[in-house]
Amino acid sequence: MPSSEILDRLLEILTRNAERAAKAEAVADVIRRGGPYRWVGLYDVDCDAGMVRNIAWSGPGAPAYPDFLTTKGLTSRAIATKKTVNVGDVAGDSDYLTALDDTRAEMILPILDRSRDRVIGTIDVESERLDAFDEQTRTLLEVCAEALKEFWLNKAD
Repeated sequence: MPSSEILDRLLEILTRNAERAAKAEAVADVIRRGGPYRWVGLYDVDCDAGMVRNIAWSGPGAPAYPDFLTTKGLTSRAIATKKTVNVGDVAGDSDYLTALDDTRAEMILPILDRSRDRVIGTIDVESERLDAFDEQTRTLLEVCAEALKEFWLNKAD
């Protein structure tokens, strides 16, 4: 799916008169279907409470860790650095939390607050292929993450 079509679909979802959970499910599904991704999850990050919580996912199964500490997993690295984490072979990374047994590559995209001081959410994209996410994929997903920032900033919607 062309990147402009993915962005258009994501922005349309954000304008829907729907509950946050329904919007999140639709967003995860559009991202997953937009590329060769086997699983996509959206997470809220509460740095004060030290917790990461899944709000929606699209793929073959629910997340193995729907709630976990901000100090765990590849997500902890994205939170600490406030930068995208792209691991081409999760088997070789000690921070990886096994989600699905056949995951080989994972990318975590942090969503930053308006001041860019805190991570307020993440997008987790997984593949069963090694080194699945190239620079073009990373750029596209980072554009999607930026476009979705308001979704996390407006949790009350």
